[in-house]
Amino acid sequence: MKLHILLITVFLLTASPVFAKDEITKELMTSGGKPRVYYLYVPSTLKAGTASPLIVMLHGSNRTGVTLVEKWKDLAKKEGIILAGPDAIDLRGWGSPQDGPEFLHELVEQLKSKYTVNSKRVYLFGHSAGAIFTLQMSLMESQYFAAAAIHAGALTRDDLQLIDMAKRKIPISMQVGDSDQYFPVKIVRQTSDALKTAGFNVELTEIPNHDHWYYDQAAKFNQTAWDFLKKFELDVDPKYQKYNWND
Repeated sequence: MKLHILLITVFLLTASPVFAKDEITKELMTSGGKPRVYYLYVPSTLKAGTASPLIVMLHGSNRTGVTLVEKWKDLAKKEGIILAGPDAIDLRGWGSPQDGPEFLHELVEQLKSKYTVNSKRVYLFGHSAGAIFTLQMSLMESQYFAAAAIHAGALTRDDLQLIDMAKRKIPISMQVGDSDQYFPVKIVRQTSDALKTAGFNVELTEIPNHDHWYYDQAAKFNQTAWDFLKKFELDVDPKYQKYNWND
């Protein structure tokens, strides 16, 4: 009888997402020979045997991954979403190849090995500097991520060439305030128009009386992003595109 109780206890302690605590944890991993930090939220609402969507969220300048994960936590618990918010090597902004796509791929694959992630429903979300990188990574890895959503960001003139490189017309949601001092609506429209001209499914939301600040109305922005993201999943198994940065 004691052995039977012990076995049940061990099972409960080792069985993952269903018995996850509703806490954001700081996790460490190694990528490219360097230690990397990411913040993880696995809601207790996940159902056993059900593959869950995963959102990788990319923070703004001079912030860390937890600043987005904590704003998504309530929605993730309600909807059953796993969240992962990595830190950029340089917190001032994201860059390739040090922050992706290889690092993001390794992060996702590590999470898939630990949790029941729906590999066809892995998404990207980013704000500000993280929004720029989200657009870049979604185009470079259009067959790996199902869809992407951003708040306050756009492609640079040089980045527009990534649109032609994308092997899949990945769906993208873009939100911007009509008073954004860093990413004026005109600039964001140029990115949206370029993507639409190339055949991408783009949803641009221009927010009245809103500037660049994300955090005070995050719940509203996150709901808009999730309403878009959840409609999409890959038709086939994800395919990761490896790049040779020495060329």
